[in-house]
This record gives sequence, structure tokens and C-alpha cells, in this order.
Amino acid sequence: MADNRFKTGEKAPESGEFKVDSLVNGGSGNNDNTTINIEKGEQFPPSPSSNDAAYWVKV
Repeated sequence: MADNRFKTGEKAPESGEFKVDSLVNGGSGNNDNTTINIEKGEQFPPSPSSNDAAYWVKV
């Protein structure tokens, strides 16, 4: 099964809208409802609300 989560610092495999799924350090990203638009090849940023490394999923 493919992992459809992308970590802060990884390059986006495709353009689209993404949201925080969870934080890398184990914290929940569920309270972060921010979505971002990212272009293919751009790096995923930290969580906008906590500025921590995050896992992103496509919306």
C-alpha cells in the first residue's frame, strides 16, 4: 500500500491542495485546519499553526 503522506521538507510529487495530517513528533495535526496550495517540486513547509515538522495529505 502506498503511503500518501508527505513530510515537511519532502518535495511535492504533484501540484494540489494539502493539509496537515499529523505532526512528526507525534502531536496531532487535527486542530490545524489550514490548507496550502503547493506546486509539483516545491518542498512541504512546517505546520502553519505550530511551526513543527508535519505530515501532509492531499485534500
